[in-house]
Amino acid sequence: MIFAHTLKPTLALAPMAGISDKPFRAICRQFGADYAVSEMVTSDLRLWRSRKTRTRIDRGGEPRPHIVQIAGGDVERMVTAAKAVAGTGADVVDINMGCPAKKVCNKAAGSALLRDEHLVAEILQRTVAAVDIPVTLKMRTGWCVDERNGVAIARIAEEAGIQALTVHGRTRACAFRGKAEYDTIAAIKASVAIPVIANGDIADPAHARHVLQHTGADGLMIGRAARGNPWLFAAIKAELESRPFIAPDRDAIFNVMRQHLSGLHDLYGAVAGVRIARKHIGWYLSRFQAARELRAQFNRIEKIGRAHV
Repeated sequence: MIFAHTLKPTLALAPMAGISDKPFRAICRQFGADYAVSEMVTSDLRLWRSRKTRTRIDRGGEPRPHIVQIAGGDVERMVTAAKAVAGTGADVVDINMGCPAKKVCNKAAGSALLRDEHLVAEILQRTVAAVDIPVTLKMRTGWCVDERNGVAIARIAEEAGIQALTVHGRTRACAFRGKAEYDTIAAIKASVAIPVIANGDIADPAHARHVLQHTGADGLMIGRAARGNPWLFAAIKAELESRPFIAPDRDAIFNVMRQHLSGLHDLYGAVAGVRIARKHIGWYLSRFQAARELRAQFNRIEKIGRAHV
């Protein structure tokens, strides 16, 4: 069972391109995420030679399970990519049918696939059959509000041998606008026997409890709310276990920022590491009164020698 290593409910860090890289995954695991999915990688192996893709696939030194997410709309490429992921020693292949980004959907990948149930079935069946490790699926509630076919897709996935589903509570057409809805996730959970993880707008412990109760889901996946706030996992676990949570003080926050900076420098190098750090540091600093001034100071840093907080 894919989630046998964790206690229910499972808490996971969502795959976010350009955000949930190895340093951020490590920090979120440190504060209570039971697992973290890699940033999405293309199913086109010709592009795997790039440093960006190699970095995304690398899971060296991370706690298990190692879950690598692939995206694409071509069946043969998805099968080949899944085999390549398994060949890297990954524990799980996750298929992306949830990304609403135009550059992904314009290539008939991500959540664009939800409109073609026959193609969904073929991709899932062929991918599951191609590898000896579990295959999971991240999806949305449907293509658009008038075509919420999430229950149908979930049943197709279960029949294909998918071992767990993560469902974002919006359609492809919604992108990230409006509020996530959880009725469809509850309907999906009621329609399949495999684990279902709820995702979308889970930003505080009380709401996390509400989503679990409303959907009956086996766990939660946290995305944007964890940016600059990896303590959210610890806070949610405390809420679900009915114990107090002590919010981090200034020193604790700055210590984690330093840890995050160090990890980014190690992964990306002297120049790129500092530049990539800017968005993360901005999210950490947003809680402080002088956030704008502090961000401006950090954004002027160009080299590691001056990168201190």
